[in-house]
Amino acid sequence: MTTKDKEDIPRAKSKIGVLTPTTRRIINATVDIQQTTSPQTDYLHTVLCQVGMPRRRTTNPIFERTNGTASLKLESGELWNGTSWVRHPLPYGACPRLIMVHISSEAIRTRRRIIDVGNTTREFLTQLGIPSTGGRRGGYTTFKKQMQALAACNLTLGYTRGNEAITIKTPPIEEFRAWINAEENQSSLWPGVLKLSERFYETLVEHAVPLDPRALGALKHSALALDVYCWLAHRLCRIRDSKGLFLSWGNLINQFGQEYNDPMNFKNEFRKVLRQVRPAYPDAKLDVVRGGIRFYASSPPILKTQVVIELPYKSEYIPWKDRTDLLDHKSS
Repeated sequence: MTTKDKEDIPRAKSKIGVLTPTTRRIINATVDIQQTTSPQTDYLHTVLCQVGMPRRRTTNPIFERTNGTASLKLESGELWNGTSWVRHPLPYGACPRLIMVHISSEAIRTRRRIIDVGNTTREFLTQLGIPSTGGRRGGYTTFKKQMQALAACNLTLGYTRGNEAITIKTPPIEEFRAWINAEENQSSLWPGVLKLSERFYETLVEHAVPLDPRALGALKHSALALDVYCWLAHRLCRIRDSKGLFLSWGNLINQFGQEYNDPMNFKNEFRKVLRQVRPAYPDAKLDVVRGGIRFYASSPPILKTQVVIELPYKSEYIPWKDRTDLLDHKSS
């Protein structure tokens, strides 16, 4: 580990000088990432690497985020609990992001749209270091609530191609089956099995961004940190200009700062998050410069030679790989 790498590792300490759990977790993950190859690869859809879900709880039933010519729109929805329809809030925070990584990775690894969430969740939570406990604040309880919110919501993607404005309604989860908890009221559903929509699955398999699960585990405390890491994993390997890609603080606020009212607060928080993300992505090349940040071409977190993805069947519609305006737009 170089001196510069050590400087990049967050040095937050408690008042008595002991490393915080978050800092210790990031340091341990950094050492592991730099010294060994990940035994497993996780995945996330390239569009979700560009435009993230809400980071904070919101009572608004509709959420929109735009990055360049790509835009995401989420609308809260309902789930049948066995006797009635129950409306769920929009998914928010780090948990639904990790859930999307989990179900996307399972779909790619098993080559199936149907995912047994109940049987794979405990292993997933353990891998991330999240207690798989129940109770009001248990890891599984939070996971269950966010899974239900994610399964209930409707997803719409919009993008511009040439002089065309295109809208695609493609909910990631087509079918959701949950067990009714007989010991509680019927509104308490325990996630069982879900099925990804065919179109979302096809585009996921074609355009899954490989991620290092150790980095995700290190950054699990922050939705913004996860968003920045996933975006860097998607974007840095696509930079072709030797001068890099410069994004002003205004660009970054438009892309990541929707939840911040004060630009200075966002700038300070983004700098803090970068100090956490960079050690988790050692090959990321970027410089904080006057007026913004300059990003340079970098190796992806997981080398392509480690990733083999095969399409289970031929797509019947235009592959997203031909829609370069969506995947590689200038502002991303």
